[in-house]
Amino acid sequence: MILCLLVALILPSTAGAREPLIPRSELPGLGVADPRQPVEASAAPWAALGRVQTELGGRCTGTLISPRKVLTAAHCLVAPGAKRWVRPSSVHFLLGYRRGAWRGEGRASSFVTGPGFDPVSRAPAGADWAILTLAAPLSNDAALTLIDIGSLPGTPLMLGGYQQDRPEILLADISCHLLGGAVHEGRTLLVHDCGGTRGTSGGPVLARGSNGAWAVAGVAVAASRARALGLAVPIAALRQASERVGE
Repeated sequence: MILCLLVALILPSTAGAREPLIPRSELPGLGVADPRQPVEASAAPWAALGRVQTELGGRCTGTLISPRKVLTAAHCLVAPGAKRWVRPSSVHFLLGYRRGAWRGEGRASSFVTGPGFDPVSRAPAGADWAILTLAAPLSNDAALTLIDIGSLPGTPLMLGGYQQDRPEILLADISCHLLGGAVHEGRTLLVHDCGGTRGTSGGPVLARGSNGAWAVAGVAVAASRARALGLAVPIAALRQASERVGE
């Protein structure tokens, strides 16, 4: 019940409308204790992250999960004001972006989104994921694997992304945890206490696999403006689709 209430508190400001800019007076929007810190974009596991941006000015975070596949949030691909999908060819992925430079660049040739996600209402949150197919492959060395972690509270997590207050570098909360799972509009979401602001959308919620390596456990889709608290679509919700289109 508590987790469902947290979901209800987080979603109204992010779902059903264009993701709002956080007023500068409220930045970083994480309360007194900001858990984020700069991380090295060329070091694992952050080397798989990049900036997803459209030619209409949208900016989010994405994760390379194979040489031609990038995982991000579906709402990042909605044209501002038009409430329709952008053209795939207008979406760029800048791998390892840092201060105007990047290690690799890819243009999307197509993308698939979570079944049932509506670009007009930008809901349901549990379907707010997308996989970009790039026109040409990027480095396979950087790609991260996917992992289903269930919803066990206390599971150690990390969350990184290109955020509104410092968009030129990669910021991450490297010491956060899963609070549990909650069902919203019939879809399961992960509730976590990782810090993130606008721009983190589409970024990976990372957890360690059985081999000790970090893997993608979820896709960040919403965050609280008052504290380090957010929602993510679990990998279990998109595994079947990602395997169907994966390489």
